[in-house]
Amino acid sequence: MFKEASIREPLILGNKSYGDITADVVGPIENKAPKGWYIAITISALIALWGIGCILYLIGTGIGTWGLNKTVGWAWDITNFVWWVGIGHAGTLISAVLLLFRQRWRMAINRSAEAMTIFAVIMAAMFPGIHMGRLWLGYFVFPLPNQFGSLWVNFNSPLLWDVFAISTYFSVSLVFWYIGLIPDFATIRDRIKTPVAKKVYGILSFGWSGKAKNWTRFEEVSLVLAGIATPLVFSVHSIVSMDFATSVIPGWHTTIFPPYFVSGAVFSGFAMVQTLMLIMRKTMRLENYVTIKHVEYMNIVIIVTGSIVGVAYITELFMSWYSGVEYESYAFINRFSGPYLWAYWAMMTCNVISPQLFWVKKWRRSLGFTFVMSIIVNIGMWFERFVIIVTSLHRDYVPSSWSMFHPTFVDIGVFIGTIGIFFTLFLLFARFFPVLALNELKSILKVSGEEHKNKH
Repeated sequence: MFKEASIREPLILGNKSYGDITADVVGPIENKAPKGWYIAITISALIALWGIGCILYLIGTGIGTWGLNKTVGWAWDITNFVWWVGIGHAGTLISAVLLLFRQRWRMAINRSAEAMTIFAVIMAAMFPGIHMGRLWLGYFVFPLPNQFGSLWVNFNSPLLWDVFAISTYFSVSLVFWYIGLIPDFATIRDRIKTPVAKKVYGILSFGWSGKAKNWTRFEEVSLVLAGIATPLVFSVHSIVSMDFATSVIPGWHTTIFPPYFVSGAVFSGFAMVQTLMLIMRKTMRLENYVTIKHVEYMNIVIIVTGSIVGVAYITELFMSWYSGVEYESYAFINRFSGPYLWAYWAMMTCNVISPQLFWVKKWRRSLGFTFVMSIIVNIGMWFERFVIIVTSLHRDYVPSSWSMFHPTFVDIGVFIGTIGIFFTLFLLFARFFPVLALNELKSILKVSGEEHKNKH
């Protein structure tokens, strides 16, 4: 006797037709946006303006306005940079890797995740630029020999590796995101009535006609870009980790950093996708497309990556003891018992303990609990970067040089401001671009729609 497998939950609820999907996704673009969108963008824009003011003050006055000192030369700026790069990871992972594995559940969340990647990488790129002090000389990081004469950038510097890794990642992610939007732009072009908007969406759709040849090329290009983007998911944060791993600072020069940073980036990235999608689900009325099942699948990924991060933390502690190097041992003892122990234990609680709560199915499928947990995870991942950077620097080999880092209002204002800019960009994207991949959703309607599931 064989037990019949239970039918999986539908990924599209509400007995939708193809026309319903188009109307629901294109509706906020064609018509007035929902009230929730206006409330959200007003709050985000005010925070963004505060952040822009802090950035302009910082550039005008100098980075001495940060709370850095002779011992702690890196702090919130590099913490925020690594945090934003990590958040940008999940977008490409959801789109590229899940596309290659033909996972249908990606189709409701991939568009927002790809947009999140673009905006998060822009936020990340701001911090090294600001840290240069003279932002207008940022082009010095690129190898332009005819411009500089005999001067050439130092390819041995891990900071230069960041430039190449992040610019490559950004450009591939941007192309991948835009290619996916082309069929949806064509749908909007054919529906929208305003002449100017019709012309704009017509240009953006690149003359898409929906013929079989168009779809064949679309599929081929998507798969090729997914194949290119997948290694980038692993390479980019590995290179960011080498900013630390190639140094000689105790607590930094460790070979576990590349896989540890990558799993942490996917962990924080999926948490941010949860935050964004739950907000979008409510403000744009997409409950039938971003279902509890989608939330549950992403929470399962958070359990797995959170567990990997927890193993990495324990491995670090073990290796610092096993190495027999007193400076290395002291760096980790200082982390969990020194002046910054509150940051260390906040990191451990948020990143290692809290994701394990998702083993309880009721909590894993709870939207309110998931939303709170997604924010907790990203707070924990910010603390992880802060702990790695500041606690490794604030006590070096010479006790007379020991010092504490205290953030100024500029440190805090710039960071909170980038969150405001990020959400403002994302909400503008949701207003003028299709927040769901509507043509891809149609491709699974007859397989994963509620009406089809009920028939069986």
